Order: sequence, then C-alpha cells, then structure tokens
Amino acid sequence: ASDVYKRQDLNGNEAIVGTSVGITVLTDGSHTKAATLLQQADLALYRAKNECRGTIQFYAEEMNQQLLIRKKLESDLRIALASDQLELEFQPQIDLSSGKIVGVEALLRWNHPTEGRIPPDQFIGLAEETGLIVPIGEWVIRNACAHAHDWPDLKFAVNVSPVQFRSPDLVDFVRRALADENVDPGRLEIEITEGILIQNTEETIAILTQLKDIGVRIAMDDFGTGYSSLNYLRRFDFDKIKIDQSFTAGLGHSPEADSIIQAVINLGASLGMTSNAEGVETMEQARILKDKGCKEVQGYYFGRPMASSSIQELLADQEWISVETETAVIDASANTAVSPAKTGTGSR
Repeated sequence: ASDVYKRQDLNGNEAIVGTSVGITVLTDGSHTKAATLLQQADLALYRAKNECRGTIQFYAEEMNQQLLIRKKLESDLRIALASDQLELEFQPQIDLSSGKIVGVEALLRWNHPTEGRIPPDQFIGLAEETGLIVPIGEWVIRNACAHAHDWPDLKFAVNVSPVQFRSPDLVDFVRRALADENVDPGRLEIEITEGILIQNTEETIAILTQLKDIGVRIAMDDFGTGYSSLNYLRRFDFDKIKIDQSFTAGLGHSPEADSIIQAVINLGASLGMTSNAEGVETMEQARILKDKGCKEVQGYYFGRPMASSSIQELLADQEWISVETETAVIDASANTAVSPAKTGTGSR
C-alpha cells in the first residue's frame, strides 16, 4: 500500500507532495490470505503517514497489537461516555490584582473501571479521530454549565476541539445548554487553539462570532506556540489570550521567555484582552507576571485541578492567596489550601 502523489498544477500553483509506503513481507508460504497481507501493508502505511511522512515502513506484529489496543480503548471510551466514567475537575484562575479566584477551567478526566485514571493525552486524540469528541464535548459543556451553580460568581472555561467546530450544531447546543441550566452566557468562556482557526478559517470565525453574539466569551489558548497567532488576533476580537506554560516555565531565568511574555501582555492590554498565564508553579513566577501587568494566572502553585466541591472550599477561605506578601501552600492530595503561617514553608 502506498500514499502516492505527483506534482499537480492547481490554478497556477504547483503542489509538491511526498510519498509514504507501507510494506509487508510474506513469511509463511501461501497460507496468508491476500486480505491479511493488504491489512498488514495498510497498517505499515498508517505508521508511515503518522510518524514521518515520506518514509517507508515495514509491517511488524506490534502494529497489529497497537491496533487491537486502540480498538479496545475506543470501545471502552464509548462505554465510558454512557456509564458515568467521565468526570470534570476544575483548576482555579486567580486575578493577580485582587488575589481572588475569578474563574475555573473545566478539565476532562476518565476513571476507567480496571485501568484507573487514563490521562487525557491518551484518549482525546482517539476521540477526535473517531468522532467521539463531539458527544464527549457536548457532555463537557453541559456538565460544566450544571456545575456553574456550585460557584455562581465565577467564570468557567471549556476547551473545544477543532472537530467540534466542524459540527453544525455547536452554537445551538451551547445556547441550549446555557438555557437549560439557566446560566448567564457571559460566564462561559470557550477556549480554542490556533489549530481550530487554521482549518476553515472563515467558517470558524463565523461560528466564533455567533458564540460571541450569544454573550459567550472566547479565549485563544496556547498563544504564541503557532505561527499565525498575531494574524488571528487581528481578525477576531478575542476576550482573553492564554500564555502557554512553556513560556511561563522560563520566567526569571530566560531573557527570551521574559521578553515574549511581556510582549504578549502588552499586546493583550492594547487590544483590550485579558492575559492569562498558565503553568504558574512558584510565587516568584506569579510576582514577575504581576509586575509585567499580567491580569490572571493559573497553575499548580495556586491549585491543581480539583472537584467542584473543593473549589467551593477555596472560595470560602481565600486569605491564603496573596502574591505580594505571602505564599500559598497547596495540599495536592486533599486539594486544600493553607497559609504559610500554619506550615512554615513556602513550597506548594
């Protein structure tokens, strides 16, 4: 099997593409059926196209084992959606000027009955490939809206996949979910990445505009990690830009990271957009960000993703948050916060 193309003239533009090849070798005489050989070659081609296009891959038995694992994971994921194995956790977002929790980001978790907690990076891609991300994404939006009553003064952010944006029902579903749960649309923040805008840019911007017309806020996640982020800021009026944690990690010891973050914060301020820095893990990072004019932060320092009830507990006692004078100590196992005076330490 092969992924073969050739030079083509497309309206005066030359398209140059490569070739990927999947090969299987007959090793047991004539006992292997032709259909099996084709399947093996196709698996090798799939590996070539996904790992490094323009290469040749030979079939190996491990490919078939990986396929079986993938098919089982897909089946389990379908069951998970129908049997309450999915749940949401929420990471607090802190306003640096007031030191208060002003919002949360909803994060999907899968509690497998036999495998335990399965990380999102092991099933989100599969959900997107199979189309399961659409019903899963709807489940996330609806359940986030339901939990919004637990903390009525907070905004809540939900990540939306590029596949969901190809669904014609996205805007209507968001509208219904908000109405069914009686939630103010201005509290919901849809987070998208640059990858969503790269695909079908005009259609995506039209959908984002419809969402904003409802009153929903729109944030660009992982800002600065793509190559067209600035162009999209020019084309659409985002409410928030989120600084990727890869930049936050370099704060204080990487002049390049400091400069990039300062530029993003200044850009956001000039466009009337809130800047949010992800991945804050130390008080020093929070102080630097506040000095640079960053409005909002989130990260393990202020709280790991936690149950909705734990967010309620944090709201009941927010004195532990103070970027200027003292540190916040997070007990990750209990998802609770205590002041430095009680612990005598500044670590999280």
